[in-house]
Amino acid sequence: MVTRTRRGSGRAGCLVMLLVVAAVGYFGLGIGNVYWNYFQYRDRMLQEARFAGSRTDGVIKRRLIMFADSIGLPEGARHVRVKRQQRRIFIWSEYYENIELPFLSKELLLSPHVEWTY
Repeated sequence: MVTRTRRGSGRAGCLVMLLVVAAVGYFGLGIGNVYWNYFQYRDRMLQEARFAGSRTDGVIKRRLIMFADSIGLPEGARHVRVKRQQRRIFIWSEYYENIELPFLSKELLLSPHVEWTY
């Protein structure tokens, strides 16, 4: 007769751990997407600032608004501000993103901005 010894609490513990990992992944994906869009938008601002010497403020704003629309940012991200001072350009915007978690809804204020000397 062969006796097998098991270590651990069985399958229920494994299922609970998988459920926790899945929940963290699911809600983390939503939060990660908000920050991914923020960094993409900020990177596009930096790209526009690099070419500021050959573009007008209106062209820069229009291009950033089109980009914000293309990645699905909220309406506030379309209010782009551009300021120039002695071969320096400042580009910024502010918008709110809503993050939904179980039993919690959080509104984040995101304010991407760049400064560049051209």
